[in-house]
Amino acid sequence: MLKTLSIIVTGKVQGVWYRQSAKEKATELGVTGNVRNQPDGSVAIIATGLAKQLDQFIEWCRQGPPRALVTNVEVTELPLQSFDRFVIER
Repeated sequence: MLKTLSIIVTGKVQGVWYRQSAKEKATELGVTGNVRNQPDGSVAIIATGLAKQLDQFIEWCRQGPPRALVTNVEVTELPLQSFDRFVIER
């Protein structure tokens, strides 16, 4: 069953290719949604997929790309949203 999650990632996650890497990982896992930088320095992700796909994506989010230093990942379930693909929002 599909579900949609809000994922807020904090730490050193801007300027380290986090959004691009998240897009690549999400696409690889079959997760759809979007990712964007927030004014407070965090990264906000909306992700839709199967539970197993989302679990794997969240695990990736806790680490991020090599130059990232993730300090916290906050996950909240949202009402189901449908996306064609995973995109970077600017």
